[in-house]
Amino acid sequence: MEKRVPRLLIAGGNSGCGKTTVTCAILRALTDRGMGVSALKCGPDYIDPMFHRHITGSGGNLDPFFFGRDKLRYLLSRHAEGREITVIEGVMGYYDGLGISDEGSTWTIARETETPAVLVLNAKGASRSLLAELEGFARFHPDSGIRGVIFNRCAPSLYPLLAQAVEEHFSGSVRPLGYLPPMPDCSLESRHLGLVTAGEVEDLDVKLRLLSEQAEHSLDLTGLISLADAAAPLSYTPPRLPEKREKIRIGVARDRAFCFIYEDSLELLRDMGAELQDFSPLSDAALPEGLDGLYLPGGYPELWAKELGENRAMLCSLRDALRNGLPCVAECGGFMVLTGTLAGEPMAGVLPGDCTDTGKLTRFGYITLRAGEDNLLCRAGEEIRAHEFHRWDCTEPGESFAAEKPTGRKWRAAVGTKTLYAGFPHFHFLANPAFAENFYDACLKGREQHA
Repeated sequence: MEKRVPRLLIAGGNSGCGKTTVTCAILRALTDRGMGVSALKCGPDYIDPMFHRHITGSGGNLDPFFFGRDKLRYLLSRHAEGREITVIEGVMGYYDGLGISDEGSTWTIARETETPAVLVLNAKGASRSLLAELEGFARFHPDSGIRGVIFNRCAPSLYPLLAQAVEEHFSGSVRPLGYLPPMPDCSLESRHLGLVTAGEVEDLDVKLRLLSEQAEHSLDLTGLISLADAAAPLSYTPPRLPEKREKIRIGVARDRAFCFIYEDSLELLRDMGAELQDFSPLSDAALPEGLDGLYLPGGYPELWAKELGENRAMLCSLRDALRNGLPCVAECGGFMVLTGTLAGEPMAGVLPGDCTDTGKLTRFGYITLRAGEDNLLCRAGEEIRAHEFHRWDCTEPGESFAAEKPTGRKWRAAVGTKTLYAGFPHFHFLANPAFAENFYDACLKGREQHA
């Protein structure tokens, strides 16, 4: 299959250079122009896609650890459907991957999807040295994919000199595509797992409007659109995905405490026939009625432990549903709310163990999960790629799966029964669609048994 997909990738020299700010400025400016824009994030991050969706209504993840070349291209094409341009935001530094390799890096995605890259460099406290930095990135690989540069936190008086120097030094192979000046009023707050979520930024639309206005003034939006239009046609073999099944109803926890969700995972369930019903463990008194399955995603339940603990009606509803065999997938934060206590507050108590803050990232990074026994999602020995990203830990994190990092480090993880997956590892159903099929079929089977 081959499709024309105008696209570009906003990469960074390093984390903290301003990729998200620049990406949001571009997304909002193009949207304000009336263009149909789709947005994607490199890597497993949940938070940046929330900002993308807030601006464009579109947001997903391209992760080369989870997906091979064809599936990356399929997802890119799917998100671009009906849109005029797709903007992909990179992760970390352009070549940063597993360990000190470029495996799984932003550059890998640019290469695998043949997407032209625009490098964002932090211009604060530098001038000609920025050319050396750009030279290093552009020449590090024979085909770096870098076709343009944007200078962030750049003094307006400096940019014309930088642009002229880039044009002279690179002779058109790398184009200067504008700058953003220091904009402290538009900064986005951070917390221990990254930025605060889009829904928590009270003046987000004001900040985005200011970024859009500045982008119209100092970014070469026409040049960015031209670069995207010049991208090669996207060819790929569509993946084999589960067939449509009888309709089921799955409850999805979604509020300030539970918001780390891969929308493409949920879309796969919808494509199979599921109706997804959102609910709030923070504010609702009980689960929605008539559920055939339950999905409890990750998020920040530790920030809302007191409120969750005080909502005893919801915790009892969760406990009763799971004890009665309702199929449930609970990742990280969703797992923690099923344990005995979180930050000293009583939780649902479906599983043993107490959750406390370790003060540092725990078992951080990509892993492969291998089932030690048959369970809700798979048979013994079957695998799915996943990741852990949390500071809180549980005294009983589960032992149903073997987790292994690319470095070879191993540990036991998660609880797996015929009706439950619960553990710290997050995964994406498209990384192994058979896991989604098994969850869906368990929901169907449970409904028949209850009937």
